[in-house]
Amino acid sequence: MRIEALEPFFDEGLIESVIRQVKSGKEATVYMCRARPWTGAEFFAAKVYRPREERSFRNDAMYREGRMAVLKERDRRAVAKKTGWGREVLFGQWLFQEYENLKVLHAAGARVPRPVARGESAVLLEWIGDESGAAPHLREVRPSHDDAAALLDVLVGQVELFLRENLVHGDLSEYNVLFWQGGLTVIDLPQMVDPRFNHSAQRLLTRDLENVCRYFARFGVQREGRWVAQGLWDRWLRSEL
Repeated sequence: MRIEALEPFFDEGLIESVIRQVKSGKEATVYMCRARPWTGAEFFAAKVYRPREERSFRNDAMYREGRMAVLKERDRRAVAKKTGWGREVLFGQWLFQEYENLKVLHAAGARVPRPVARGESAVLLEWIGDESGAAPHLREVRPSHDDAAALLDVLVGQVELFLRENLVHGDLSEYNVLFWQGGLTVIDLPQMVDPRFNHSAQRLLTRDLENVCRYFARFGVQREGRWVAQGLWDRWLRSEL
C-alpha cells in the first residue's frame, strides 16, 4: 500500500511499508507503518490530515486565536478573506501546530506519542501498541474503581503538565486517550491552545476535565471537573504549577 502523503517518509528511509489503515476520523486517517530497522522502532503511526474543507472539527476559529500573530501579513489577509491560499495556510498551520505541540510536550516528559517526522500533510509518530494493532482507546477500558481513580489522577497530572507548558488540550475525552500496558497516552493535539493568548482557554480546560471526570464517574470515581480545572487555572495564574 502506498499513500502519496507518506512518500516523504519513504524517501527519508523512515518507513518501508504501510501495513494497514488503523483509524479514520474527523480530522485525519491513521496508518500503521513498518519502520526501517535503523530507526530502532518496529512500527510507526502515520497520521494523514484531511483537507480543511473535508474536516468536521467544529468552531476551529476558536482554537486559532493567538496563532494568527505568527503569520506573515500576506497570509493573515488571505485567511481573513477566506481565499484558497488562506485555506492552505490554515491547513499547514494545523499540521505544524500538532507536531510542535508534540515536540514540546514529549520533551517535557508528557505521555504523548514521540514525534518522528512531518511532511506537507502528514506526521510520523511513535507507535502505541504492538504487531497485532494499536492500543485501545480509554473508552474501551473497564477498570476497577481503584484503577479508575489512579488513572484519573494520572490524566489530571497530564493536564497539569500541559498547562505548565502553556498548553490546553481543548478536546480531551476518553476518545483521544490510549491505554497500553497499564499506562495512558494522550493523542490528537492539533487544536491545543496557549492560555496566554487564547481567551477560550479556561473554558476549554474546564470542558476537558469535565469530560474525563464524567467518564470516570461510571466507575464510581466522583470528582468535580470544574473545580479541578479552577484549581489548576488559579495555580497557573499564580505561576505555581
